[in-house]
Amino acid sequence: MSEPHRSSPSPAVAVDFDPHDPAVLADQRRACDSLRDHCPVARIGPSHWFALGHADVRRVIEDHETFSNVVSTAHPAVPHGMDPPEHTAYRAALAPCFDDELVAGLEPALRRAAGRLVDIACRVGTVELTHVALRYAALAQCIYLGWPDDPAHRLIDWTRRNQRATAAADRPALEAIGRELASLVADITRERLAAGDERDDVTARLLRARVDGRRIERAALTSILRNVTMGEVGTIAASVGILVHDIAADDGLQVHVRRQLQLLPAFIDELLRRNGPLVSNRRRATRDVTLGGRPIRRGDRVTVNWIAANRDPAVFPDPDRVRLDRNPADNLLFGSGIHACPGAALSQLELRVFMEELLAATREIRLVDDAPPVNARPPAAGFASLAVRLVT
Repeated sequence: MSEPHRSSPSPAVAVDFDPHDPAVLADQRRACDSLRDHCPVARIGPSHWFALGHADVRRVIEDHETFSNVVSTAHPAVPHGMDPPEHTAYRAALAPCFDDELVAGLEPALRRAAGRLVDIACRVGTVELTHVALRYAALAQCIYLGWPDDPAHRLIDWTRRNQRATAAADRPALEAIGRELASLVADITRERLAAGDERDDVTARLLRARVDGRRIERAALTSILRNVTMGEVGTIAASVGILVHDIAADDGLQVHVRRQLQLLPAFIDELLRRNGPLVSNRRRATRDVTLGGRPIRRGDRVTVNWIAANRDPAVFPDPDRVRLDRNPADNLLFGSGIHACPGAALSQLELRVFMEELLAATREIRLVDDAPPVNARPPAAGFASLAVRLVT
């Protein structure tokens, strides 16, 4: 999940948009739609820009030479906060952690975890879906990493605290979470090495991985796992909430999905295009450039808004309508260019499995009339609260 915009609009600079405005915080999707349609590249601070149009966002994320991913030298994120050649070396080292055979082999365990959670939720009947989604996302990451279920509650706690600290720009809290994760990584590493573990799960592959002929250092390993755990847990949980909400809110869509389960992966990608689980990412201009007719200077920050770009009517006519005939290559759900998400297939598997289990166990999913959904506030996406009734 991206960090918030910390700079307040300067009175000395004319700004187009205040991301901290209460109206924006209440409904960031609609606010950014409106801004994109008349100002696809907006100034939000003295040296900070907001790219919302699909063409401009795509240009930023695919031109890594002009728009660098190195936005923090004090706390570099591995590998997505790097540029080539460092990024290239780490992506190559991590490729075995996302290969097709490994990902496909996770399905039985993911299905058992999803099935257990869905069964409990169905017996309760009316549930706070965000809690179920976060629990599933944490268990899915433990399954992926080859960890026992025990750390799942810690991942949930860290994800919630990380989102709050990010929204508040609370650096001490973020650093404390980082230290706790580093401690867990150290414990698991010691246990694996002491036991002479011969498993071939993702943790084992990470411990064997080499960059420039050397094992990945613990600080870099912690950064990788932080991105995989808290970043992925939050995004998967938000995605589950969006999918369940949109199906529960639209009777016609729910019937359509249930009758065409073979098209579920396409429905998932289209629903998450319409209301994305990840709000934004940051870049830094390495040279003077014009973007969307605006003069970006070397060193300026450029934040790309994924949700607004994927709702751009210039590329997605009638963007609120669910259509399966759109060009999948236009969907920026998993990014594009050298920084495209390496875990796209894993995320798609996790979401498909959960939704299959939920739809198979229910006749109908309904929103609760007296408990309306509450939107998540930036930098989070999806829903902060989502009560649903599961009819079996």
